[in-house]
Amino acid sequence: MSALALDRQYIWHPFTRMQEWNDPQFEVLTIKTGKGAYLSDVRGKKYLDGNSSIWTNLHGHRHPKLDAAIRGQLKKISHCSFLGLTNDIAPFLAARLVNKMRAPKKKYKVFFSDDGSTAIEAALKITVQARLQRNEPDRTRFISLGGGYHGDTVGAMSLSHTPQFHKPFEKIIFETSSFNGPHCYRCPYNKALPTRYSDQRLRRKCSHECYEEFDCFLGDNPNTISAMVMEPRVQGSAGMWMHPPGFLKHVATQCRKHGIWLILDEVMTGFGRTGSFFACQKEQVTPDVMVLAKGMTGGYLPMAATIVAGDIFDSFIGEQSQHKTFFHGHSYAGNPLGCSASMANLDIFDQDDVMTQISKASGWLRQATKIFWKHPNVGDVRQEGMICAIELVADAATRKPFNPDNRTGFRVCRAAQKHGLLTRPVADVLVLMPPYCMSKSQITTMASALWTGLCDVLPLKFF
Repeated sequence: MSALALDRQYIWHPFTRMQEWNDPQFEVLTIKTGKGAYLSDVRGKKYLDGNSSIWTNLHGHRHPKLDAAIRGQLKKISHCSFLGLTNDIAPFLAARLVNKMRAPKKKYKVFFSDDGSTAIEAALKITVQARLQRNEPDRTRFISLGGGYHGDTVGAMSLSHTPQFHKPFEKIIFETSSFNGPHCYRCPYNKALPTRYSDQRLRRKCSHECYEEFDCFLGDNPNTISAMVMEPRVQGSAGMWMHPPGFLKHVATQCRKHGIWLILDEVMTGFGRTGSFFACQKEQVTPDVMVLAKGMTGGYLPMAATIVAGDIFDSFIGEQSQHKTFFHGHSYAGNPLGCSASMANLDIFDQDDVMTQISKASGWLRQATKIFWKHPNVGDVRQEGMICAIELVADAATRKPFNPDNRTGFRVCRAAQKHGLLTRPVADVLVLMPPYCMSKSQITTMASALWTGLCDVLPLKFF
């Protein structure tokens, strides 16, 4: 039997409509190899990896430095327990991650886990236990942004106000409060009329009502709030909502004022994706807790980190009789293979001037996607570094969305696949998030393939 036949017989895919998948008429790609910005299927056809293999692959596939690091580690040891033991690479990785936060006056500790969900889960449990051990039992509330997404474990779901993903689990998640984060394109306070060729964040007409609304959201008794959890600058699964500059800084200032810990989910935005090494650095914000995953190993292996401020960690220090130990962990925490890949990832940033490449590639991406403004069903084109979002609408003048049951974004990406591009939308928001190694010509080709796919599904009447 072929790999696809066995797949359809035995595998259940994440975030996939399996009735459609198992239909013999539904074309499924079986990926076999990758090199640089390309993926190839079992027939040998090449595709540009337009979403970095679900937002993880930073430097391209089969990068020689990452490959060599993993091979070298395999010659020593692939895994050993991290419970009551350490290894000779994880401590160096922890130190480098903390140094990348550029907060020399603030001490941090690094808790390793497997992926974004587990790293968020650790952050939540650390926060709950720390508040109790600091004699702050009234600080029990968690707040987050509406439309946010932080993972699919129970704690992560509780913070993720995304009904399309988590509605069936309402009875098992704990209560949290959400603030409707700013989305300039659909903000009711933005008086700027829809226009062509302009990211709504850059031409908004408002009085920063989102700042005032956040202050009101904290309420009269912010002393009951334990932590604010948010994706900085860009909310990914919400639809690539991009916040206006300054919003994160305002939130951080208010949290600090009221003793609320700020937990930043940099799972998607970290490691250069927004144009800064961490997105929060664009606004000189230093969080109390930072959560990292996805690109941490360059997209090679499951690896995550929850980086916790020293004053929070100190609440776990005590005698045996005080029972302050954090009884939480993962079998593959501090995995040497993942650590070696992560170290090589940081080496690539430090040695290959990746941030300069990101700056250049971001400009190429912005130029290549200008064409989408010409389509009448494109309402907004917004970009933050190497994240570009193209929001499709039924009526650009009124911002009226398509009926979600039409799966317009999905159909456009399926059409683009025929033109040599693999990417995945967020509902009816088309997403281009390529690996940093893409050349100018490859970025132009990627945007052209998506444009052609869009015109295949929604033909232009006049052009």
